Amino acid sequence: MELKNDAFLLACRGQETPHVPVWCMRQAGRYLPEFRESRAGKDFFATCRSPAACCELTLQPLRRFPFDAAIIFSDILVIPQAMGMDVQMVAGKGPTFPEPLKEPEDLLLLQSKVDVNKELDYVFKAITLTRHKLEGKVPLIGFTGAPWTLMAYMIEGGGSTTQSKAKRWLYRHPEASHQLLKMLTDIIVEYLLGQVAAGAQALQVFESHAGCLGPAEFQEFSLPYLRDIARKVKDQLKESGQDVPMIVFAKDGHYGLEDLSQSHYEVVGLDWTIDPRSARERTGGKVSLQGNMDPCALYAPKERIYEIVKKMLEGFGTRGYIANLGHGLYPDMDPENVGAFVEAVHAHSRHLLNLK
Repeated sequence: MELKNDAFLLACRGQETPHVPVWCMRQAGRYLPEFRESRAGKDFFATCRSPAACCELTLQPLRRFPFDAAIIFSDILVIPQAMGMDVQMVAGKGPTFPEPLKEPEDLLLLQSKVDVNKELDYVFKAITLTRHKLEGKVPLIGFTGAPWTLMAYMIEGGGSTTQSKAKRWLYRHPEASHQLLKMLTDIIVEYLLGQVAAGAQALQVFESHAGCLGPAEFQEFSLPYLRDIARKVKDQLKESGQDVPMIVFAKDGHYGLEDLSQSHYEVVGLDWTIDPRSARERTGGKVSLQGNMDPCALYAPKERIYEIVKKMLEGFGTRGYIANLGHGLYPDMDPENVGAFVEAVHAHSRHLLNLK
């Protein structure tokens, strides 16, 4: 199936595009009434295990908005589940592990060798089905959580602002921490390769908890594993003559920007705490950049959204840039404003490109 709109893939590689491509993290989500309708009364992870449901939820935002990419509907916590941990989505609380890891001995309870094709087969089926249903309209992105972010969930047992239980491991049990991070890295590499085999055309690695680490801990417990993932996935893909762009998104990890831009990823995702021009300067043109608009800017009136987008695009420039939010869409956002954001990116970037 020929790809009708490859602007996103071109931008990942720093090539010229007809407009700046745009997609949103959590674009398949609760801000859409049709999403809430599809999901009503259904268990979250049961939905994740249904390829047909994941396909439908992935396609919903594309029926409304001219996004330049789709991202498969799934969750980063399917990996701890595949390792034998119980994870539940609790209303009003979010993801919850009834029995988190407490001490290094608990690592013995995990499945260290996971048969990814068997345990995560439902994700691969969802990707293949969605790729067919997209009919080449836009590329499909696959994703995973990064090792440190997954480790933090597995030890904290849910969301946390400080990640103090997980960080306690880093300081008290560094060896066991590396053991777990390595275990996760091996599974993630297999998982991402499986997503590409199933039809994913780009991959994003979410290091959502980067901001809880300081620069030294990031250097030791996050960055080496992020690098390993990109290198191993790329080496394996090269053998079969494939080249799939990879994006790393380390939220609040602006202290690691230079390192991230030299860690084998084509694209570095940015949250809203970084100035576009300084991000360009610090990454020295080595990578494409993605993101950066404060999600809360979507609460602004449409004219203001247009102004914010205009300033952002002028800061990043039109080449090697993918517009996105600096984090996911929130459930109470107005779909109309999401539409205004997409429209503003397309219109203003075309205007800037015409001036060249």
